Amino acid sequence: MTDFKDFFSAPEVARILQISRVAVFKRIKSGDVRATKVGRNYVIPREEVLKALGLALGEKSKAGIDKAVRRAIGQYRETFQKLGKE
Repeated sequence: MTDFKDFFSAPEVARILQISRVAVFKRIKSGDVRATKVGRNYVIPREEVLKALGLALGEKSKAGIDKAVRRAIGQYRETFQKLGKE
């Protein structure tokens, strides 16, 4: 048995992030936090809580980082190669 939960309720996420429940619901509604409605309540996966805390990267963040790396390599390939030889 693990000590970590796979899903959290909105009030639990509010306590973890130190924000109000209303703020959690606004983030869910805006799409910033992915959640699933179960009956009248929302459940939020652990990965979403970690992303909100800044402890994990979302797909959007990963894609942005990959794009920036590709652009830097395209512009500064020779410079990176010279630095790698030093």
